[in-house]
Amino acid sequence: MSNEELRRLLVGAVPETPVPTDRWATVAGRVRRRQRQRLATTVAVGVVVLLALGAGLTRLTPVGQHAVPLPPAGHGSPSASPSPAPENRLGPPLTVPTSPRPPGVAFDAGRIPPGSPGSSVARVVRTGEMPTRTSDGTGIFRTVCLYSHMTTDDPFTSGISYLHMYWGRTPSGNSTCRGGTVDRSSYWLPALIDTKTGTPLAPDLVHVYFDSGYLGVRPQQVQPMPAGLRMQAQAHGGWKCWDVGGSTGPTMPKCGSGDELDLELYFPQCWNGRDLDSADHRSHMAYAVEGHGCPAGYPVALPEISYHVLYPIGPNTDTSGWRLAWDTVQGGWVNGWAADILTTWIQGCVRVAMTCGSHMLGDGRVLQGDK
Repeated sequence: MSNEELRRLLVGAVPETPVPTDRWATVAGRVRRRQRQRLATTVAVGVVVLLALGAGLTRLTPVGQHAVPLPPAGHGSPSASPSPAPENRLGPPLTVPTSPRPPGVAFDAGRIPPGSPGSSVARVVRTGEMPTRTSDGTGIFRTVCLYSHMTTDDPFTSGISYLHMYWGRTPSGNSTCRGGTVDRSSYWLPALIDTKTGTPLAPDLVHVYFDSGYLGVRPQQVQPMPAGLRMQAQAHGGWKCWDVGGSTGPTMPKCGSGDELDLELYFPQCWNGRDLDSADHRSHMAYAVEGHGCPAGYPVALPEISYHVLYPIGPNTDTSGWRLAWDTVQGGWVNGWAADILTTWIQGCVRVAMTCGSHMLGDGRVLQGDK
């Protein structure tokens, strides 16, 4: 797809939204308004586990009430226009232990692709760009991230697990998402592996949506996610071809050349308002109920988080051997947003039924990617 076609796609999806002028213009061009479709539980991909990865990829001990927030000090000044040029090189593959053999789908550790080292600075600038009002009353903030690294560290314990693919916060504390260190959130999924060659596959990019206005949750009800929030919950989602669109399905489709295979995950958005975690990593969160919003006992509505992970399909791509490293889709998220930036896009995009493209904060400032 040409840059002009990508530009038209963005304009058609988000009217009157200028395309960012940095290297992420092609990324922004693939951002679209998704047609929200409530998925039945029979289409659920599996259990999605949201948890904290701690500093780097260290073990997280389950906690009860009021856990210590994860993000470290020193997010930088998000209102400033940082001058240092962010890193745009790819880092070396991480070393993965081969003994004992990690569980899940076998892979060749030597074929793990290098990922982006991320940015070590806050990348927020004022351009005057403002969001547009949505036609259906929903509020949407999006960000776009690059693949960071893969590892077999088990997020729950200090043991070995199946191969995970991460984006967002890096082991060094950088971030591979737009805005640099203003979003040190941690995001992960099982790695996608070509079982014919043992090659772990890196996504082209990841869209992360933060939505409101669905399932009876009104945009003005949505509150910022508390620092350090982590969850374990059932998720709905599936596979589809990005350019074809339509609903997701539980099995991987065969996508045409030039398209991208899209893996989607949807997380619960109703919080009990007290606990950043719970003994089962689940009881403090709940899904909204169709037409009724948040259920009793979970009064605080947060943005609905969803992942849209894109894997490129070339003219000779054979996806017949592609499998996730684990039989069920287990994805993770932990809040690492700078509090003032989080509050800004909640108020300027999500709560006021605006769509902010893939970079706008709703107040005339934008998140930058790398040049």
